[in-house]
Formats: sequence, structure tokens, C-alpha cells
Amino acid sequence: MSGPQSKKIEIWGGIECSLNRVLDQYFDQLEFSGHYTRREDMKLIAGLGIKKIRYPVLWEKCKPDARKPADFSSVEPSLNKLRELKIEPIAGLVHHGSGPPYAGIETEHFPKGLEAFAHETALKFSWINYYTPVNEPLTTARFCGLYGHWHPHHRDTASCMRLLINECKATVLAMKAVRKINPHARLLQTEDQAKTYATELLQPQAAFENKRRWLSLDLLSGKVKPGHFLWDYLLNDAGLHEKEFEFLAENPCPPDIIGFNYYPTSERYIDERIEHFPPHCIGGNGIYTYADVEAVRVQLNEPSGLSLLLKEAWERFKTPMVLSEVHLGCSREEQMRWLQEIYETSLQARTEGIDIRAITAWSLLGSFGWNKLLTDPPGIYETGVFDISSGKPRPTALANQLKSYASGKEFSHPVIKEKGWWRCDRRIIYFNKTFCSRISSETKNSQPVLIVGKNGTLGKAFAKMCGQRGIHYQLLCRQELDITNTAQIEQVIAEKNPWAVINAAGFVRVDDAENETENCFLANTYGPAQLASACKKAGVKLLTFSSDLVFNGKKKSHYLESDTAAPLNIYGKSKAMAEKLVIENNPAALIIRTSAFFGPWDEYNFVHHVRSSLKNSLPLHAANDIFISPTYVPDLVNTCLDLLIDNEQGVWHLANNGETTWAEFAFEAARRENLNTGLIVPSPASKLGFQALRPAYSVLNTEKGMRLPFLENALDRYFEDVKMAG
Repeated sequence: MSGPQSKKIEIWGGIECSLNRVLDQYFDQLEFSGHYTRREDMKLIAGLGIKKIRYPVLWEKCKPDARKPADFSSVEPSLNKLRELKIEPIAGLVHHGSGPPYAGIETEHFPKGLEAFAHETALKFSWINYYTPVNEPLTTARFCGLYGHWHPHHRDTASCMRLLINECKATVLAMKAVRKINPHARLLQTEDQAKTYATELLQPQAAFENKRRWLSLDLLSGKVKPGHFLWDYLLNDAGLHEKEFEFLAENPCPPDIIGFNYYPTSERYIDERIEHFPPHCIGGNGIYTYADVEAVRVQLNEPSGLSLLLKEAWERFKTPMVLSEVHLGCSREEQMRWLQEIYETSLQARTEGIDIRAITAWSLLGSFGWNKLLTDPPGIYETGVFDISSGKPRPTALANQLKSYASGKEFSHPVIKEKGWWRCDRRIIYFNKTFCSRISSETKNSQPVLIVGKNGTLGKAFAKMCGQRGIHYQLLCRQELDITNTAQIEQVIAEKNPWAVINAAGFVRVDDAENETENCFLANTYGPAQLASACKKAGVKLLTFSSDLVFNGKKKSHYLESDTAAPLNIYGKSKAMAEKLVIENNPAALIIRTSAFFGPWDEYNFVHHVRSSLKNSLPLHAANDIFISPTYVPDLVNTCLDLLIDNEQGVWHLANNGETTWAEFAFEAARRENLNTGLIVPSPASKLGFQALRPAYSVLNTEKGMRLPFLENALDRYFEDVKMAG
């Protein structure tokens, strides 16, 4: 492995593999992701060009019964494949775990049990040279012993510290067991790269927490004994006994490499002025009541950030370091910006003499349930370098980014030239009079996305979401860009130099299309076809939209992307023909089929019509024999932007997960606002005076995996967002 004099940073990978216990249930991230049964994962990961991977060989999974030998069948094929591919694994034995039932983290059986499992692991895989017996021991001890989130669900300082000691004992014994078989085995010890900032009154509390952050590393190094800066705290405040530290003091096992896991939430800010903060942030230390929030959400008047933290860690330990988790659960461009910033910060640190060896792209397969701190899995899925929504890993834009870094090449994409949210004004949500200076305004210097359809629902929504996500855009009306005018299209693309064009324009009046066939085909078919040709010629990405009305409804089950189009009306025929011509003219174009959409930012949707009618005591007639998959505009637009950045192509279905009739949809909307559902009149479509035939069933589903949230959830959020918009 190269030393600090080299300017190159190695690129490693990691799979989110927490196997935590809540009460008597074990929640396994690798079960949620399907990794255990998907053998192609290793080859895909190898294609990224990574050198090492933090790979789980989890005690709770492989040896749930103390009476039986460890069963490595769930991980052995993948480990052997890694060896074949010449990617070095870093074996993780406990990842936010509390131990199997026979050796709980709070018992004396935990250290000895992990020692025995480590011995079996080293015998089975004697060629593995790197180990992390216990991931983030201090974080795990806090979640299990101080906050009560995970087993054994304690909530006191003494329990937290005793769990930490147990984890460190287990690490020492595990490494001793491994090194008896492989004397060259090295300990990569991970921990959260944290720091706390505070008001003047709470500086002592911040100072204590900033000392405590090193405690697991000090315990492993045998440094926690009389004279240690936390010695009095551990004996007097935590109520521990000197004998509890003897083993670790007499058996030091300092890390060969320190792995720091760093997230935007790793740095904290505490403030006694609780009136400035929401209730869920309020806690205390028994002396003061204070808010504890992400430091990034306030404007600090002192240095902060990863560069500072790396310097502090290097000055303290002088031990080779890696960033062992680099991940952001956010939109695609923010994930890319975060990875870029960490990579560049690490490169800069090396030039300053800090021995940082690698950054680790964490959550290669994404993660589940961290929105609820793994207490109620599976929870929300966050994509990683690969998106496994379909059950099969799909490379996102992060994959190409990592390949570039791994090969030592520069990576460029217009969206990462803008600042991440953690660098923008909008990050500050907690304000008080102390923080009165402003951050400089952001500028937009990158290539824009051109959004066509300035006056339509989708065009406005794309502009709004691009603004929120920090994606440079220009929103154009028909006078500025007429998609039926080939010369104007080429001229605008040449002048604006976009990296992508989003066609949110078109003829949308389904019934009127029956009498305005020429106008409908001009806007919905000819225009997108011309855009497709012009974008291909200029090397610009195109996103355009189709509809569930390309189907005839005879299938009576969810329509997938591969199903044959057979439209019943003029509008559907215009969209089906557009799909064909766009793909012929530009095979790299992205076409999104969606269903009747509703959103909080304008009045041109069915849900608003329901609310308006019922509030005005007007009857509402709605079809009870047409089944659809309504689509929430914010969900649609955000996912479209992710797919666009991922450079996906072809036809994709995007609709909220679920199906309903128009009538039942109206009932669901009315119930959420306690409106008079008696005014809703369910009716057959044949009685509603439609000029255009509608398919009786046009519910969309996907075989490509980008599923939007459930419709019930989308409706709930609609009413929340309407209130906020108002």
C-alpha cells in the first residue's frame, strides 16, 4: 500500500451490512438487499476498479448456534470470487450487532464468543489479511447502551461504557485468534469521525464529547488507565471499576489502520437556547437542557469540516487512515457531489503529509431503514453505487465516477460543478442572532438542463425541483423553443449548450385530441421526434414523456415496459408513435411512461378538482370502472432527474405503487381532508360523456425497478405539501 508521499488515493468499496438486534428480532441488511443469493454482485463490483472491499462475514449470520460449527455458505462463494478477481476483502465480523442469542453484547460471553468465531473464520479463510472484528464500537455502544435503540436497549452511561469495553475486549481476542493462524493479519478499526461544537455555556460538554470520540481507539491501544483524560469520568461518573480496564491495558491491540466513517451528520452542534429548535432535538446532560442538531444546519463561527477532522486525527494518532464509509442518502447529484468533495479533500490531505490511504464507497448496494435508525426495517431504501430496486443491481452515475477515480482519471459531470446542499445557504435551518453573517451566494456556471414547457405542470415542477436540487436549468416557453421548428431547436441547443433537454411540452387534452388530431400529433409526435434528432446530433441527452394511454386495457394486470402498445384514442396513438420515432431517431433517449399525475403546486390535476368541488358543495362524477395508477409529481420529477443523470435510456414506467379507480381516488382524497364524500358520484365511464375511449385498466408497473412510493403515502404527502405551498 502506498504511503503519504504518493498523491494517489485508492478506491475501496463496502456493502452496508448492519445486522442489528431489536428486542428479539435480527434485521439483516444483506437479506433486504438480496445479496446472499445474487452471485453476480462481485463481478459487477469488480468492474468499478476498486482495490479492497469491506466485506461482511457476520457472526450472527454464520454462527447463530454455539453448538454447531460456523456455516460460511452465505459468503464463501463471494469471498472466493473476490480472491479470483484479486480484490482484497476486509472481513467485518460484527456490524452494529449485539451478538447472537448465546453471546449478547452485554454478557461475558460476547468477547469469548467472537474470539471463537474469529478463529473459525481465519481457519476457513486463512488468506484474508484484513479484519474489522467490530465496526464503530463507540457508536454501537451508544445506540445499544445509551439511547436504547438496539439490544439490550439500555439508557445509561455505565451500560454504554461497559458495552464499549466488551466490544474492545472482543476485538483484541478476535485479532489474537486470527493472528495465531495468520500472523500478518492487520486490524482496520472503524469509528465515526465526529466532532461537537457548542455555545460558550456548553463548551465543557463539547470538550468532553470531543475527547470521548477517541475512546474506543484509546481502549484498543491500552491507553485507558490512571492519567487518561477520561479516567475520572469513567470511574466516578460512569461508575466503572479499575479492574474493568485491566485486560485492555495489559493486552494492547492498536489499529494498523484507522477507518473513519464520515457523514454530513457526523459533526454536531449543541445550544441551550432551545426556543430556536424543534422539540425532537432537545436533550441534556443532567445539568443543562440543550438542543443537539447537525452542525451543518447552523452557521458556525469556527473552522469545521472533514479537512479539520482529518488533521486532528492524524496529529493524535499518527496512524495510517482511510475514510471507511463515504455515502450520502440523497438525490443522485448530491451523492456525486459528496463523493467528489471527499475524494478531493483526501487528495489535499495527502499533499499536507497526512497518511490517508483510501476512500471507501459505502453502501455499494444501498441501504434500508436508516431513516428509522434500523429500528423498524426494512424502511426506506437509499440507492448506492448500484440501485437494486428491481432485484438486479443497476449501475448509477456513481459507478462511472468511481471508475474514473480508481483509474486515476478526472471525472466531470455538469451537476457536480454546483455546490452540494451542505455548502449552500439553504442548509441553514436553525438561525439565531449569534449567526448573523451570510454565506456567499451560489453561482451557476455549469451547463444547464433545458426544460421545454414553461407554462405546463411538468415544466414548472422540473424547474422547481432542479432549483431545490441545485441543478442549473433554463425553462423555455414555446416562443423561445418551438419543438416543431427544427432550425430553432438546433439554434437554441447551440446557443445554450445544455447537457440535457427535458421535453415537458405537449398536447394534453385527451378528449379534444379526437377533434384536433393534427395539432395533437404535431405537438406529441412530430415535435419530440425532431428534438430526438437534434439532441443526437449535438450529443445532448433527451428526456421525454409518454402515457399509460398507449395501452388498450385488455391485459387486466399491471402493464410493464415490454408490453405491446395498442392505443384506443388519438392521444394514445400520438404518444405511441412518438415513442417509436424518438427511439429510431435517438436510441439513447429516455422515455418515461406515466399515468394521471397530481401535484401540490398548481390547480390542474384531479385531486385539486376533487377538493375544489367538494368544498364548494358541488357534486363530483368520477369513473368507477377505469383503473389507473395516479402519480405524484414530486416523486415523478425527482426520479426522472436521477435516471437522467444516470444516463438511462429507452422506455421506463414511473407511477406510484398502487392502483385505484377515479372514483375511489376521489374518496381517498376527500377522506384525508374530511370533505363530504356524499357528493362523490361513482359512475361508469360510458355515462361521463368522454369523447375519447379510455382503457378500462392502464395500471403501470415496472420490470426495470424504479418503483415510486405507495400511492397512499403520496396522497398523505400531497396534503402536507399543499399546506406548505400555501
